[in-house]
Amino acid sequence: MNFLNEIMREYPSAISFGPGAPNHAFRDDFSIPECLACFEEHLIEQTGCTAKDASNLLYDYGPSKGILNRLIADALAMDEGIDVAPSSIVVTVGAQEAMALALRALFRSPRDLLAVVTPCYVGIIGAAKALGVDTVPIDETDNGLDLAGLAGAVAHARSQGSNIRALYVAPDFANPSGTIISRSAREQLLALARKENFFIVEDTAYAFTAGVPDPTPSLKALDTEHRVVQISTFSKIGSPALRVGFVVADQRTRNADGKDEFLADALGRLKSMISVNTSPICQAVAGGMLLRHGGSIRALGRAKADFYRSNLQALIDALDHKLSPLVAEWPTIAWTRPEGGFFVRLKVPLEVDLNLLRRSAGEYGVIWTPMVSFHPAGGGRNEIRLSCSYLTREQIQVGTERLASFLRAACASATQGSDP
Repeated sequence: MNFLNEIMREYPSAISFGPGAPNHAFRDDFSIPECLACFEEHLIEQTGCTAKDASNLLYDYGPSKGILNRLIADALAMDEGIDVAPSSIVVTVGAQEAMALALRALFRSPRDLLAVVTPCYVGIIGAAKALGVDTVPIDETDNGLDLAGLAGAVAHARSQGSNIRALYVAPDFANPSGTIISRSAREQLLALARKENFFIVEDTAYAFTAGVPDPTPSLKALDTEHRVVQISTFSKIGSPALRVGFVVADQRTRNADGKDEFLADALGRLKSMISVNTSPICQAVAGGMLLRHGGSIRALGRAKADFYRSNLQALIDALDHKLSPLVAEWPTIAWTRPEGGFFVRLKVPLEVDLNLLRRSAGEYGVIWTPMVSFHPAGGGRNEIRLSCSYLTREQIQVGTERLASFLRAACASATQGSDP
Protein backbone atom coordinates (compact mmCIF):
# COMPACT_ATOMS: atom_id res chain seq x y z
CA MET A 1 0.00 0.00 0.00
CA ASN A 2 2.76 2.46 0.92
CA PHE A 3 4.69 1.70 -2.25
CA LEU A 4 1.61 2.16 -4.44
CA ASN A 5 0.89 5.46 -2.73
CA GLU A 6 4.45 6.58 -3.46
CA ILE A 7 4.10 5.68 -7.14
CA MET A 8 0.76 7.50 -7.32
CA ARG A 9 2.31 10.62 -5.78
CA GLU A 10 5.31 10.40 -8.10
CA TYR A 11 3.08 10.11 -11.19
CA PRO A 12 -0.07 12.08 -10.31
CA SER A 13 -1.39 12.13 -13.88
CA ALA A 14 -1.28 8.34 -14.17
CA ILE A 15 -4.49 6.32 -13.87
CA SER A 16 -4.07 3.84 -11.04
CA PHE A 17 -5.53 0.34 -11.02
CA GLY A 18 -3.56 -0.11 -7.78
CA PRO A 19 -5.58 0.70 -4.67
CA GLY A 20 -8.35 -1.60 -3.51
CA ALA A 21 -10.01 1.37 -1.83
CA PRO A 22 -13.67 2.45 -1.82
CA ASN A 23 -14.75 4.86 -4.50
CA HIS A 24 -14.91 8.53 -3.57
CA ALA A 25 -18.43 8.68 -5.03
CA PHE A 26 -19.72 7.34 -1.71
CA ARG A 27 -18.18 10.06 0.45
CA ASP A 28 -21.38 12.07 0.30
CA ASP A 29 -23.54 9.12 1.36
CA PHE A 30 -23.15 9.91 5.01
CA SER A 31 -22.61 12.88 7.25
CA ILE A 32 -20.30 12.35 10.20
CA PRO A 33 -22.31 14.68 12.50
CA GLU A 34 -25.55 12.95 11.51
CA CYS A 35 -24.08 9.49 12.11
CA LEU A 36 -22.75 10.56 15.50
CA ALA A 37 -26.13 12.00 16.46
CA CYS A 38 -27.88 8.84 15.29
CA PHE A 39 -25.64 6.64 17.39
CA GLU A 40 -25.95 8.86 20.49
CA GLU A 41 -29.73 8.74 20.17
CA HIS A 42 -29.49 4.95 19.94
CA LEU A 43 -27.41 4.81 23.12
CA ILE A 44 -29.93 6.92 24.99
CA GLU A 45 -32.81 4.72 23.85
CA GLN A 46 -31.02 1.45 24.62
CA THR A 47 -29.41 2.31 27.94
CA GLY A 48 -31.56 5.10 29.35
CA CYS A 49 -28.47 7.26 29.87
CA THR A 50 -28.58 11.03 29.54
CA ALA A 51 -27.52 12.87 26.39
CA LYS A 52 -24.46 14.14 28.27
CA ASP A 53 -23.46 10.61 29.33
CA ALA A 54 -23.87 9.34 25.76
CA SER A 55 -21.71 12.15 24.44
CA ASN A 56 -19.08 11.62 27.14
CA LEU A 57 -18.80 7.93 26.21
CA LEU A 58 -17.57 8.92 22.76
CA TYR A 59 -14.81 11.13 24.12
CA ASP A 60 -13.34 8.63 26.58
CA TYR A 61 -11.09 5.60 26.04
CA GLY A 62 -13.93 3.13 26.12
CA PRO A 63 -13.82 -0.65 26.65
CA SER A 64 -11.12 -2.57 24.79
CA LYS A 65 -13.65 -4.92 23.20
CA GLY A 66 -15.69 -2.03 21.80
CA ILE A 67 -19.03 -0.27 22.02
CA LEU A 68 -20.58 -1.59 18.77
CA ASN A 69 -20.70 -5.21 19.89
CA ARG A 70 -24.44 -5.53 20.32
CA LEU A 71 -25.19 -3.70 17.06
CA ILE A 72 -22.83 -6.02 15.19
CA ALA A 73 -24.27 -9.12 16.88
CA ASP A 74 -27.79 -8.02 15.90
CA ALA A 75 -26.66 -7.35 12.32
CA LEU A 76 -25.05 -10.80 12.02
CA ALA A 77 -28.24 -12.41 13.30
CA MET A 78 -30.40 -10.37 10.92
CA ASP A 79 -28.21 -10.79 7.85
CA GLU A 80 -26.91 -14.34 8.20
CA GLY A 81 -28.64 -16.04 11.08
CA ILE A 82 -25.37 -16.08 13.05
CA ASP A 83 -26.20 -16.36 16.75
CA VAL A 84 -23.29 -14.93 18.70
CA ALA A 85 -23.15 -13.08 22.00
CA PRO A 86 -21.98 -9.44 21.89
CA SER A 87 -19.25 -10.43 24.37
CA SER A 88 -17.78 -12.74 21.71
CA ILE A 89 -17.12 -9.79 19.37
CA VAL A 90 -14.11 -7.48 19.52
CA VAL A 91 -14.19 -4.20 17.61
CA THR A 92 -10.75 -3.56 16.16
CA VAL A 93 -8.69 -0.89 14.42
CA GLY A 94 -9.60 -2.19 10.98
CA ALA A 95 -9.41 -5.80 9.88
CA GLN A 96 -5.62 -5.67 10.02
CA GLU A 97 -5.57 -5.44 13.81
CA ALA A 98 -8.15 -8.22 13.97
CA MET A 99 -5.80 -10.47 11.99
CA ALA A 100 -2.81 -9.66 14.18
CA LEU A 101 -4.76 -10.21 17.40
CA ALA A 102 -6.21 -13.51 16.18
CA LEU A 103 -2.80 -14.83 15.17
CA ARG A 104 -1.21 -13.70 18.42
CA ALA A 105 -3.90 -15.41 20.49
CA LEU A 106 -4.10 -18.65 18.50
CA PHE A 107 -0.43 -19.31 17.77
CA ARG A 108 1.58 -20.13 20.88
CA SER A 109 4.24 -22.57 19.69
CA PRO A 110 6.91 -22.32 16.96
CA ARG A 111 5.47 -25.61 15.71
CA ASP A 112 2.09 -23.97 15.00
CA LEU A 113 1.69 -23.17 11.30
CA LEU A 114 -0.75 -20.95 9.41
CA ALA A 115 -2.08 -22.33 6.13
CA VAL A 116 -2.94 -19.66 3.56
CA VAL A 117 -4.65 -19.97 0.20
CA THR A 118 -2.20 -18.58 -2.32
CA PRO A 119 -2.23 -16.02 -3.87
CA CYS A 120 -3.02 -14.47 -0.52
CA TYR A 121 -3.84 -11.05 0.88
CA VAL A 122 -0.55 -9.41 1.81
CA GLY A 123 -1.92 -8.14 5.14
CA ILE A 124 -2.18 -11.62 6.66
CA ILE A 125 1.25 -12.54 5.27
CA GLY A 126 2.73 -9.42 6.86
CA ALA A 127 1.01 -10.03 10.19
CA ALA A 128 2.27 -13.61 10.26
CA LYS A 129 5.83 -12.50 9.52
CA ALA A 130 5.70 -9.81 12.19
CA LEU A 131 4.58 -12.37 14.77
CA GLY A 132 7.01 -15.08 13.71
CA VAL A 133 4.26 -17.40 12.44
CA ASP A 134 5.36 -19.61 9.56
CA THR A 135 2.92 -19.95 6.67
CA VAL A 136 2.11 -22.95 4.50
CA PRO A 137 0.77 -22.10 1.02
CA ILE A 138 -2.27 -24.00 -0.25
CA ASP A 139 -2.91 -23.83 -3.98
CA GLU A 140 -5.94 -21.98 -5.22
CA THR A 141 -8.36 -23.71 -7.59
CA ASP A 142 -11.36 -22.54 -9.60
CA ASN A 143 -13.41 -23.52 -6.55
CA GLY A 144 -11.33 -21.44 -4.18
CA LEU A 145 -8.85 -23.84 -2.63
CA ASP A 146 -7.33 -27.29 -3.04
CA LEU A 147 -8.95 -29.28 -0.24
CA ALA A 148 -6.87 -32.37 -0.99
CA GLY A 149 -3.76 -30.22 -0.91
CA LEU A 150 -4.80 -28.79 2.45
CA ALA A 151 -5.37 -32.26 3.88
CA GLY A 152 -1.96 -33.29 2.58
CA ALA A 153 -0.32 -30.23 4.16
CA VAL A 154 -1.90 -31.07 7.52
CA ALA A 155 -0.59 -34.63 7.33
CA HIS A 156 2.88 -33.51 6.22
CA ALA A 157 3.13 -30.95 9.02
CA ARG A 158 2.17 -33.56 11.56
CA SER A 159 4.80 -35.98 10.20
CA GLN A 160 7.41 -33.25 10.73
CA GLY A 161 6.39 -32.59 14.32
CA SER A 162 4.49 -29.40 13.43
CA ASN A 163 0.81 -28.51 13.42
CA ILE A 164 -1.51 -26.61 11.08
CA ARG A 165 -3.15 -24.48 13.75
CA ALA A 166 -5.40 -22.45 11.42
CA LEU A 167 -6.22 -21.69 7.81
CA TYR A 168 -6.69 -18.13 6.58
CA VAL A 169 -9.19 -17.87 3.74
CA ALA A 170 -11.42 -15.25 2.11
CA PRO A 171 -14.22 -17.40 0.65
CA ASP A 172 -16.03 -14.56 -1.13
CA PHE A 173 -14.15 -12.78 -3.97
CA ALA A 174 -10.75 -13.01 -2.33
CA ASN A 175 -8.11 -10.32 -2.67
CA PRO A 176 -6.36 -10.65 -5.11
CA SER A 177 -7.86 -13.64 -6.91
CA GLY A 178 -11.58 -12.79 -6.93
CA THR A 179 -12.49 -16.46 -6.47
CA ILE A 180 -15.50 -17.68 -4.52
CA ILE A 181 -15.78 -20.99 -2.66
CA SER A 182 -18.98 -22.93 -3.35
CA ARG A 183 -21.29 -23.96 -0.54
CA SER A 184 -20.40 -27.64 -0.94
CA ALA A 185 -16.68 -26.83 -0.75
CA ARG A 186 -17.30 -24.70 2.36
CA GLU A 187 -19.05 -27.62 4.01
CA GLN A 188 -16.18 -29.93 3.06
CA LEU A 189 -13.68 -27.44 4.46
CA LEU A 190 -15.55 -27.27 7.77
CA ALA A 191 -15.66 -31.08 7.91
CA LEU A 192 -11.90 -31.20 7.29
CA ALA A 193 -11.27 -28.62 10.03
CA ARG A 194 -13.31 -30.72 12.43
CA LYS A 195 -11.53 -33.94 11.45
CA GLU A 196 -8.01 -32.48 11.59
CA ASN A 197 -8.66 -30.09 14.50
CA PHE A 198 -7.69 -26.70 13.07
CA PHE A 199 -9.33 -23.28 13.13
CA ILE A 200 -10.44 -21.22 10.12
CA VAL A 201 -9.80 -17.48 10.04
CA GLU A 202 -12.45 -16.20 7.63
CA ASP A 203 -12.02 -12.79 5.97
CA THR A 204 -15.35 -11.41 4.69
CA ALA A 205 -14.24 -7.96 3.49
CA TYR A 206 -15.61 -8.39 -0.05
CA ALA A 207 -18.62 -10.63 0.64
CA PHE A 208 -20.99 -7.65 0.31
CA THR A 209 -20.21 -7.38 -3.42
CA ALA A 210 -22.17 -10.56 -4.10
CA GLY A 211 -25.09 -8.21 -4.69
CA VAL A 212 -27.75 -10.92 -4.58
CA PRO A 213 -30.60 -11.41 -2.08
CA ASP A 214 -29.37 -14.82 -0.88
CA PRO A 215 -25.60 -15.10 -1.24
CA THR A 216 -23.70 -18.24 -0.30
CA PRO A 217 -23.65 -18.45 3.51
CA SER A 218 -20.39 -17.46 5.15
CA LEU A 219 -18.27 -20.13 6.76
CA LYS A 220 -19.27 -18.69 10.13
CA ALA A 221 -22.96 -19.06 9.26
CA LEU A 222 -22.34 -22.75 8.45
CA ASP A 223 -20.11 -23.33 11.47
CA THR A 224 -21.74 -25.49 14.14
CA GLU A 225 -18.63 -26.26 16.19
CA HIS A 226 -17.03 -22.84 16.69
CA ARG A 227 -14.18 -23.58 14.28
CA VAL A 228 -14.45 -20.25 12.43
CA VAL A 229 -12.98 -16.96 13.62
CA GLN A 230 -14.66 -14.38 11.38
CA ILE A 231 -13.01 -11.07 10.52
CA SER A 232 -14.70 -8.17 8.77
CA THR A 233 -14.39 -4.42 8.28
CA PHE A 234 -16.36 -1.25 7.67
CA SER A 235 -13.63 0.03 5.35
CA LYS A 236 -15.14 -1.19 2.08
CA ILE A 237 -18.79 -0.52 2.88
CA GLY A 238 -18.18 2.63 4.90
CA SER A 239 -14.85 4.42 4.89
CA PRO A 240 -11.28 3.19 5.41
CA ALA A 241 -10.59 6.41 7.33
CA LEU A 242 -12.77 5.10 10.17
CA ARG A 243 -10.38 2.19 10.81
CA VAL A 244 -13.17 0.09 12.28
CA GLY A 245 -13.23 -3.66 11.87
CA PHE A 246 -14.33 -6.54 14.04
CA VAL A 247 -13.65 -10.15 14.86
CA VAL A 248 -16.17 -12.78 15.93
CA ALA A 249 -14.35 -15.12 18.31
CA ASP A 250 -16.76 -17.36 20.23
CA GLN A 251 -14.34 -20.28 20.60
CA ARG A 252 -13.30 -21.60 23.98
CA THR A 253 -9.51 -21.94 24.22
CA ARG A 254 -6.90 -22.39 26.91
CA ASN A 255 -4.75 -19.41 27.78
CA ALA A 256 -1.04 -19.46 28.65
CA ASP A 257 -1.94 -20.30 32.26
CA GLY A 258 -3.94 -23.32 31.17
CA LYS A 259 -7.27 -21.72 32.03
CA ASP A 260 -10.32 -22.10 29.81
CA GLU A 261 -11.69 -18.85 28.32
CA PHE A 262 -13.44 -17.43 25.27
CA LEU A 263 -11.08 -16.40 22.49
CA ALA A 264 -12.73 -12.96 22.40
CA ASP A 265 -11.64 -12.38 25.99
CA ALA A 266 -8.06 -13.21 25.06
CA LEU A 267 -8.26 -10.85 22.08
CA GLY A 268 -9.67 -8.07 24.24
CA ARG A 269 -6.87 -8.51 26.76
CA LEU A 270 -4.24 -8.40 24.01
CA LYS A 271 -5.86 -5.36 22.44
CA SER A 272 -5.77 -3.51 25.77
CA MET A 273 -1.99 -3.87 25.71
CA ILE A 274 -1.54 -2.91 22.04
CA SER A 275 -4.04 -0.22 21.01
CA VAL A 276 -6.02 0.14 24.28
CA ASN A 277 -9.29 0.54 22.39
CA THR A 278 -10.76 1.42 19.01
CA SER A 279 -11.73 5.09 18.78
CA PRO A 280 -15.26 5.41 20.20
CA ILE A 281 -15.93 8.35 17.87
CA CYS A 282 -15.03 6.25 14.83
CA GLN A 283 -17.10 3.36 16.18
CA ALA A 284 -20.03 5.75 16.64
CA VAL A 285 -19.81 6.94 13.03
CA ALA A 286 -19.79 3.33 11.83
CA GLY A 287 -22.67 2.54 14.17
CA GLY A 288 -24.66 5.52 12.91
CA MET A 289 -24.15 4.37 9.33
CA LEU A 290 -25.37 0.93 10.31
CA LEU A 291 -28.43 2.24 12.12
CA ARG A 292 -29.40 4.42 9.17
CA HIS A 293 -29.59 1.23 7.10
CA GLY A 294 -31.88 -0.60 9.48
CA GLY A 295 -29.03 -2.10 11.50
CA SER A 296 -28.08 -4.36 8.59
CA ILE A 297 -24.50 -4.66 7.35
CA ARG A 298 -25.85 -6.28 4.20
CA ALA A 299 -28.20 -3.35 3.52
CA LEU A 300 -25.36 -0.89 4.14
CA GLY A 301 -23.33 -2.56 1.42
CA ARG A 302 -26.12 -3.30 -1.07
CA ALA A 303 -26.09 -0.05 -3.10
CA LYS A 304 -22.32 -0.06 -3.20
CA ALA A 305 -22.33 -3.68 -4.37
CA ASP A 306 -24.23 -2.71 -7.52
CA PHE A 307 -21.69 0.02 -8.26
CA TYR A 308 -18.66 -2.21 -7.78
CA ARG A 309 -20.12 -5.07 -9.79
CA SER A 310 -20.85 -2.63 -12.60
CA ASN A 311 -17.29 -1.25 -12.42
CA LEU A 312 -15.89 -4.78 -12.43
CA GLN A 313 -17.85 -5.69 -15.54
CA ALA A 314 -16.73 -2.45 -17.20
CA LEU A 315 -13.11 -3.40 -16.57
CA ILE A 316 -13.58 -6.93 -17.92
CA ASP A 317 -15.35 -5.57 -21.02
CA ALA A 318 -12.55 -3.05 -21.58
CA LEU A 319 -9.92 -5.78 -21.29
CA ASP A 320 -11.88 -7.93 -23.75
CA HIS A 321 -11.97 -5.06 -26.22
CA LYS A 322 -8.47 -3.63 -25.81
CA LEU A 323 -6.34 -6.66 -25.02
CA SER A 324 -7.91 -9.33 -27.20
CA PRO A 325 -5.95 -8.12 -30.27
CA LEU A 326 -2.72 -8.67 -28.29
CA VAL A 327 -3.62 -12.29 -27.48
CA ALA A 328 -3.25 -13.27 -31.15
CA GLU A 329 0.43 -12.30 -30.97
CA TRP A 330 1.11 -13.21 -27.32
CA PRO A 331 -1.27 -16.10 -26.45
CA THR A 332 -0.20 -16.28 -22.80
CA ILE A 333 -1.92 -12.96 -22.08
CA ALA A 334 -5.07 -13.83 -20.11
CA TRP A 335 -7.30 -12.29 -17.47
CA THR A 336 -9.75 -13.54 -14.88
CA ARG A 337 -13.50 -12.89 -14.96
CA PRO A 338 -14.66 -12.67 -11.32
CA GLU A 339 -18.30 -12.00 -10.50
CA GLY A 340 -17.59 -9.85 -7.45
CA GLY A 341 -14.91 -8.14 -5.44
CA PHE A 342 -12.61 -5.38 -6.65
CA PHE A 343 -9.91 -7.19 -8.62
CA VAL A 344 -8.95 -8.78 -11.92
CA ARG A 345 -5.72 -10.75 -12.36
CA LEU A 346 -3.84 -10.36 -15.63
CA LYS A 347 -1.18 -12.80 -16.85
CA VAL A 348 1.48 -11.36 -19.15
CA PRO A 349 4.54 -12.79 -20.96
CA LEU A 350 6.82 -10.49 -18.96
CA GLU A 351 8.88 -10.60 -15.78
CA VAL A 352 6.83 -8.21 -13.65
CA ASP A 353 8.95 -6.10 -11.31
CA LEU A 354 9.10 -2.58 -9.92
CA ASN A 355 11.15 -1.29 -12.87
CA LEU A 356 8.41 -2.43 -15.23
CA LEU A 357 5.81 -0.70 -13.05
CA ARG A 358 7.78 2.54 -13.07
CA ARG A 359 8.01 2.45 -16.85
CA SER A 360 4.28 1.80 -17.10
CA ALA A 361 3.53 4.72 -14.79
CA GLY A 362 6.08 7.16 -16.18
CA GLU A 363 5.84 6.52 -19.92
CA TYR A 364 2.27 5.28 -20.34
CA GLY A 365 0.44 6.83 -17.39
CA VAL A 366 -1.03 3.65 -15.93
CA ILE A 367 -0.34 2.01 -12.54
CA TRP A 368 -1.07 -1.55 -11.42
CA THR A 369 0.03 -3.93 -8.65
CA PRO A 370 2.69 -6.65 -9.14
CA MET A 371 1.34 -10.00 -7.96
CA VAL A 372 4.59 -11.36 -6.53
CA SER A 373 3.83 -9.89 -3.07
CA PHE A 374 0.71 -12.07 -2.84
CA HIS A 375 2.70 -15.32 -3.12
CA PRO A 376 4.44 -16.16 0.19
CA ALA A 377 6.30 -19.12 -1.33
CA GLY A 378 7.22 -17.40 -4.59
CA GLY A 379 5.26 -17.11 -7.81
CA GLY A 380 3.16 -14.47 -9.51
CA ARG A 381 6.14 -13.09 -11.41
CA ASN A 382 4.16 -12.92 -14.63
CA GLU A 383 0.97 -11.47 -13.18
CA ILE A 384 -0.45 -8.09 -12.24
CA ARG A 385 -3.51 -7.15 -10.22
CA LEU A 386 -5.97 -4.59 -11.54
CA SER A 387 -8.40 -2.91 -9.14
CA CYS A 388 -11.56 -1.25 -10.45
CA SER A 389 -13.02 0.07 -7.19
CA TYR A 390 -11.29 3.44 -7.02
CA LEU A 391 -11.97 4.55 -10.61
CA THR A 392 -14.73 6.09 -12.70
CA ARG A 393 -16.00 4.38 -15.85
CA GLU A 394 -14.10 6.87 -17.99
CA GLN A 395 -10.88 6.23 -16.08
CA ILE A 396 -11.34 2.49 -16.54
CA GLN A 397 -11.66 2.96 -20.31
CA VAL A 398 -8.72 5.34 -20.65
CA GLY A 399 -6.59 3.33 -18.22
CA THR A 400 -7.20 0.12 -20.15
CA GLU A 401 -6.21 1.83 -23.42
CA ARG A 402 -2.97 2.96 -21.80
CA LEU A 403 -2.40 -0.50 -20.39
CA ALA A 404 -2.86 -2.05 -23.84
CA SER A 405 -0.34 0.38 -25.35
CA PHE A 406 2.15 -0.35 -22.60
CA LEU A 407 1.79 -4.13 -22.92
CA ARG A 408 2.14 -4.02 -26.70
CA ALA A 409 5.42 -2.10 -26.41
CA ALA A 410 6.77 -4.11 -23.48
CA CYS A 411 5.91 -7.48 -25.01
CA ALA A 412 7.43 -6.47 -28.34
CA SER A 413 10.65 -5.38 -26.62
CA ALA A 414 10.81 -8.63 -24.63
CA THR A 415 10.19 -10.68 -27.79
CA GLN A 416 13.04 -8.89 -29.56
CA GLY A 417 15.31 -9.54 -26.61
CA SER A 418 15.79 -5.89 -25.70
CA ASP A 419 15.25 -4.21 -22.33
CA PRO A 420 11.46 -3.72 -21.94
